[in-house]
Amino acid sequence: MMRKSLFFSLSVFLVMLSCSQGNIQKPKELTLSEGFKNPIGFYNPKPTFSWQLPISENVTSQAAYQIVVASSKDLLPDNADLWDSEKQKSAQSTFINYKGKALKSRQKVFWQVRFWNQDNNASAWSSVNHFELGLLNNSDWKAKWTGLDTAKDSIKGVRKFLMHRPQYLRKAFDLPSEITSARLYITSKGVFDVHLNGKDISDDVLTPGWTPYNKRIETLTYDVTDLLASGKNAIAVALASGWHSGRISRGKAVYENFASPKVLCQLEITLKDGATKTIISDETWKGTTNGPIRLASLYDGEEYDANLEIPNWNTANFKDASWKNTEIEVVADSVKLEPKRHTTVKEMVVLEDAEIVSATEKAVVFNLKQNMVGVPKVTVPMKKGDTLTIRFSEMLLSDGTFYTKNYRSAKSTDYYIAAKDGVIEYTPKFTFHGFQFIELSGFDAAVKPNSTWVKGLVQHSEFDVNGTFSSSHEKLNQLQSNITWGLRDNLLDIPTDCPQRDERLGWTGDAQVISPTAMYNFKMHAFWSAWLQSMRETQSEHENGLVPFIIPDVLQNNRASSGWGDACVIVPWDIYNATGDKRVLEENFEMAKKWVGYYQSKSKNYIPTIHSFRDWLQPYPTKGGKMGNRGDTPGSFVNTAYFAHSAHLVSKIAGILGKVDDEKKYKNLYKEIALAFENKFFDKNGKYQNKKQTQTAYLLAIYFDLLQPETKVKAQKHLLETIKNADYHLGTGFLGTPILPKVLDDMGEIELMYKILFKETYPSWFYSINQGATTMWERWNSFSKADGYNPQSMNSLNHYAYGAVGQWMYERIAGLSALEPGYKKIRIAPVPSKQLTSAEASINTPYGKASSSWKIENDIFYLEAIIPPNTTAEIHLPNASKDKNSAVKMVSAGTYKFEIKLEFDK
Repeated sequence: MMRKSLFFSLSVFLVMLSCSQGNIQKPKELTLSEGFKNPIGFYNPKPTFSWQLPISENVTSQAAYQIVVASSKDLLPDNADLWDSEKQKSAQSTFINYKGKALKSRQKVFWQVRFWNQDNNASAWSSVNHFELGLLNNSDWKAKWTGLDTAKDSIKGVRKFLMHRPQYLRKAFDLPSEITSARLYITSKGVFDVHLNGKDISDDVLTPGWTPYNKRIETLTYDVTDLLASGKNAIAVALASGWHSGRISRGKAVYENFASPKVLCQLEITLKDGATKTIISDETWKGTTNGPIRLASLYDGEEYDANLEIPNWNTANFKDASWKNTEIEVVADSVKLEPKRHTTVKEMVVLEDAEIVSATEKAVVFNLKQNMVGVPKVTVPMKKGDTLTIRFSEMLLSDGTFYTKNYRSAKSTDYYIAAKDGVIEYTPKFTFHGFQFIELSGFDAAVKPNSTWVKGLVQHSEFDVNGTFSSSHEKLNQLQSNITWGLRDNLLDIPTDCPQRDERLGWTGDAQVISPTAMYNFKMHAFWSAWLQSMRETQSEHENGLVPFIIPDVLQNNRASSGWGDACVIVPWDIYNATGDKRVLEENFEMAKKWVGYYQSKSKNYIPTIHSFRDWLQPYPTKGGKMGNRGDTPGSFVNTAYFAHSAHLVSKIAGILGKVDDEKKYKNLYKEIALAFENKFFDKNGKYQNKKQTQTAYLLAIYFDLLQPETKVKAQKHLLETIKNADYHLGTGFLGTPILPKVLDDMGEIELMYKILFKETYPSWFYSINQGATTMWERWNSFSKADGYNPQSMNSLNHYAYGAVGQWMYERIAGLSALEPGYKKIRIAPVPSKQLTSAEASINTPYGKASSSWKIENDIFYLEAIIPPNTTAEIHLPNASKDKNSAVKMVSAGTYKFEIKLEFDK
């Protein structure tokens, strides 16, 4: 680390780069609520509006704005009939609440915005944007749930779970004239793929997604105008179990006891003559289970028999007289039907660079060189009647065979039965796998295997990249890659712990530690907000405010854990800080209060006695076995620390929301808990009163501000001792790891953090990279080249929790962070290390792109920072302690460059 040995020997050069002068350009990047652009089937009749200012020499900030909203594009901007905000003197350009006429289901809405710059000169009007609401109420649905009774087949799979044959459902109908417009509103109990007149209406995967199905099922809206024609038409749906009716985890049957999957669909058509026609799912639909997809399970894979393919089954000319009539259920008021409030899962990346690892006449193994989540696309020569078996693995054993012990009971195997000789092409539809290696067997043995036989179709919720990080250090860049791949692979409709074994659940503890890093790397505002709605709905089942370990809660064991349930407070707080959106705080405030109330109801003298996973998977635990997984920081310690932290955050949130009484109440509660915490767990010398000293005990106490100032200083010294005693290695699990960089940073021990970060041996971030990891691991020692795999079957090689260090990489190595929520004020404060010659990061803030990029050449430190319009920034140059007058620069929008001469201590 160079910080203490740097000094300025050259003056600082500042350059502001900008566009040419001229008229004030129009605002850009118009979005609704959590970042939606011109959505159809939108969920929110009371949206918020956001936009960005143009990058221009005559625009640094906004002094006022005007939003106009209308029922027709032609009414804008001068005759807005829904809302005219009029000129509002405000610098706010994000999350402006809609205050116009009430909006209703199906309504199409148009809007524009303009702004006045810092000199009070008006911009041009923005382009006209629009949104269309979905069906907002159960009463909007005239359709009925329809499908076949597949439960009666009593097909039993792994652990005797009931399995359902996938269904093929259809409805033929006539349209008397040409079509003006058509909307398909659809959802399912299960997962569906829908076609109109033989064409797939979208590239969505595993729709509608996973929610607490006993509370809410999400619906999708599609514009299908171009897929219909006058005369004969047909709608066709393939339907499988998915999360709703399949085996999920190890738990008991939930969600209507695995009732047969059903579809709900409503096709609303406007004809050229102005008449309307509605096609609904009902008892007139026809269906069969005698189709090519024989079975489909998210955990176990898909079986496909090409001999049972049904040519043209999804077209208008198909004869379905021999198919069965479907059964129906009416839409119940007890389960809300609401438009999906985040994006669907899609195929996002294709991995084509497969390498053949081994090949015999019977089997060939391919390496995709990246641990991924999704499905394969296989293009393979086969003989009629043969079965192609497709197996998956994250890594190989030393003898080249598959390591699948960590898949536990998940079979994770696909089968394809060929109907003819020749090359077949197959992509599973109703499953997903976590894998890097693919094994094929059952192909035509006369043909030499080719690396083009397989591709990896990477699937996850559709969100854009939000930030980038890179440096001059190869392993640090690999760590960034492992972090981002771990995120992609565990953000498939909900945030999951792992994507490969018989689990894949929305563990709350994993989510709360990774959410800041996730939002640096990807646009996740809508994703997290949607999951929090599921959390609120789940908590509503517990009068005492309990938030279960996982959301959606398929375990149903009525238990909660400190550090896990606290996600209901921490994740909304993280979203707010990343976006500046107060609505996420408003939506989740009552949930957060109830959770703190749960702690209170389980506490004596402010020490809660609830279950705790503690510092999960801390290295070198004193105990072995399952209890050793929880580490050495006691449950009562973790309970009390998080009780205080959540109370403190609730107080802060109350302050932001203007809830003065709650702010005072929870601040006092936090202080009382902190006092009890210090008295119980620390002595006067700031030492943790436990035989086993843990890094996490000190980290929680310090980061959550639970010690008196003089005790805190002493505790910091003891923390440094625990790190020294670990030979400057990590001694932290899931809860301690994300806090470690922040605490050391606050202590000014950035050089020490770099030392820990760049460790090569276990336990460290680079250790897994040295063993060949391409994603983050569940354990610090999941595998070693010398000793093989961790003997426990709970050994995911694709877990995102330990990737939480990514936040520090952006904020301290590259030096880019938010000083105020939503980056209204930005901090550029890189701290270079002797292990690096350069680092850079960028992030798409709500106001536009911000970036920090530095390099060192010939002892000169070069820094370039980009600050977006309508924000300000503090730029902290290295060696702040040497020259305070020059160390911090306050700047407005623009691009800035600095050069500093460095000299090093000898």
